[in-house]
Amino acid sequence: MTDKPKDHTESAGGASAPSPFDQPTERFSVQSMRPSNPTKPLVPQTDEDLDFGALNADSLPTEQIPTFRPVSSSPAATVAMEDQPTEVIDRGEPTVSTPLPTPMPTEVLVAEPIVSEPIVSEPIGSPPTVAGPVAVPAASSPDDSSRGTLDLGLLVLRLAVGGTLLAHGLQKLTGWWNGPGLGGYRDQLLDAGFDHARALAAVGAVGEVAGGALLILGLITPVAAATVLAVMINAWCLKQSMVPGLEYFGPEGIEYETLLGAAAAAVILTGPGRISLDGRRKWATRPYVGSAVILILGVAVGVGVWILLNGANPVI
Repeated sequence: MTDKPKDHTESAGGASAPSPFDQPTERFSVQSMRPSNPTKPLVPQTDEDLDFGALNADSLPTEQIPTFRPVSSSPAATVAMEDQPTEVIDRGEPTVSTPLPTPMPTEVLVAEPIVSEPIVSEPIGSPPTVAGPVAVPAASSPDDSSRGTLDLGLLVLRLAVGGTLLAHGLQKLTGWWNGPGLGGYRDQLLDAGFDHARALAAVGAVGEVAGGALLILGLITPVAAATVLAVMINAWCLKQSMVPGLEYFGPEGIEYETLLGAAAAAVILTGPGRISLDGRRKWATRPYVGSAVILILGVAVGVGVWILLNGANPVI
């Protein structure tokens, strides 16, 4: 290989064209390929001949990916960073230490160790546990168990009011005990200005007898007491209309009718008590809204009968 172009005119008789390969070949510098150590071969044969990472290496090293290395020069630290299997530590059962019975001048509170119970998980898909009904004993009310003499007092009140109304009703209905009888009671209602005196006399006499008897027995007591209250309202208005002004004291006043009407209203509001045929009913010992409604109805019936069948002003 020379720098002079080859003369093709000699071989081809001067007729062929010059070739581009007739130019001299470009030479590359081999300085970088010469090793610094003459003993090493020009072409690397082993990994040591590559000299990766050497400062005076003639070869060009490939790109290296940095790796993590612990910052410690001690070989023991390097060994500690190696992957080791996880060691399972057996904790065992917790022990509870019993304090010694030593005398102490002051009371010392000893904290007991908290023993955690193992958590047991239910398998997935198991039906939820539903607690069954629990029978709760009914608490006895103090009003029902310790009523004292209340029931006995209500019995006395019922006997007094019921007995009085029963006696007066029999006087008007049958004429017993020097009573006017049903005819005489009708004449009294006519003289007082009542309309339909015959029917009203029969209803009034039967109402007094039935109401008095039911009060004595303590049977459907609120209705019986409301009937007595309606009769006493009409008797109160009748007595008051016979005398001018407001007269309270007897025998011409309204004292008797007022006491019987108030007693009947009290029986409605308190109930007949346990010593009665209605004693097992709830409203017999603890009356509530129903008794108040019956009281209002009894007053309304008594006032309505007076207004519709008489219409006079009893106060004047």
